[in-house]
Amino acid sequence: MSDRRRFMKLSVLGSAAFLAGKHVMASPQQEHKPVSVKGHPIVISTWDFGKAANEAAWEVLGKGGRALDAVERGVKVPEADPTNQSVGLGGRPDRDGFVTLDACIMDENYKCGAVAFLEHIVHPISVARLVMEKTPHVMLVGEGALQFALANGFKKENLLTEKSKAEWKEWLKESKYKPEANIENKHHQNVQGSKPGDAKNHDTIGMVALDTNGDMSGACTTSGMAYKIRGRVGDSPIIGAGLYVDNEVGAATSTGVGEEVIRIVGSHLVVELMRQGYKPEEACKKAVERIISRNPENAKIVQVGFLALSKNGTYGAYALQKGFSYAVKNGNESKIIDAPYFYDNEAK
Repeated sequence: MSDRRRFMKLSVLGSAAFLAGKHVMASPQQEHKPVSVKGHPIVISTWDFGKAANEAAWEVLGKGGRALDAVERGVKVPEADPTNQSVGLGGRPDRDGFVTLDACIMDENYKCGAVAFLEHIVHPISVARLVMEKTPHVMLVGEGALQFALANGFKKENLLTEKSKAEWKEWLKESKYKPEANIENKHHQNVQGSKPGDAKNHDTIGMVALDTNGDMSGACTTSGMAYKIRGRVGDSPIIGAGLYVDNEVGAATSTGVGEEVIRIVGSHLVVELMRQGYKPEEACKKAVERIISRNPENAKIVQVGFLALSKNGTYGAYALQKGFSYAVKNGNESKIIDAPYFYDNEAK
């Protein structure tokens, strides 16, 4: 072995040891072999509630339908679920008591659409698709997005449920806001009648799919951080941050504190790492490590998870903190997987 090769090998090992010494616990890498090639579709999505969303997406994929139609139909399930307090109807409001929604969608041809800071519309993902298909733009926001939705037949509705309203009023007693890991769950448990675990899996739904033609699409939708400053927009509606699809390589989506994802253009980074030859889980892990290297102390208290699907059907995920799960559906199985992670805050 030449001195240069020996030096490079030792440098890589040393860097790995340094990272290992910085985290509380890292779970072993999970290998997910290809389960889908052309003619055998697959859909994956973030969190446990992604399982029901995947089933809806499969109604399209299982019949040979387009991935774009599948991801839209899939994420509309949590958008319309009033018990899901992080997506669509029933989402937790901003600190002024208004539910504002963000969403984006992207197809196999780099066509994409998004809406942000949208109020009163249950299905922002469908508005985002119309932005993609009926306008020359990528994103509409706020009042303009609402005006566009209403002009295209969407109905104005009250998205703030009594449950989310009660939690918001409880939060107002102290009005403390800090975007730490699982903060929404902590606020929820302070509400009378709520039990620990009721608000589990409180974040964005991101979904990516591969159809029978071998084409990929993705969707991402959320009500954003609970009790955020009015007007705040996270990564979910931003192409390249919350979602990215490259039909030659793969697709990725994210969940968690959007500001951290935006700073590294996270989903695009994951896809580009897959282009370089990294497997989906490895690419997600590299993106997480990028967040850690940028701000190690902050990374210990926030949550970010990445989820990726390659063009050949392999998939994987990785998160900053323990607790991120994702759902997988193909022709053989429907399951939920706990993602590997860098920190274990539950061990403290």
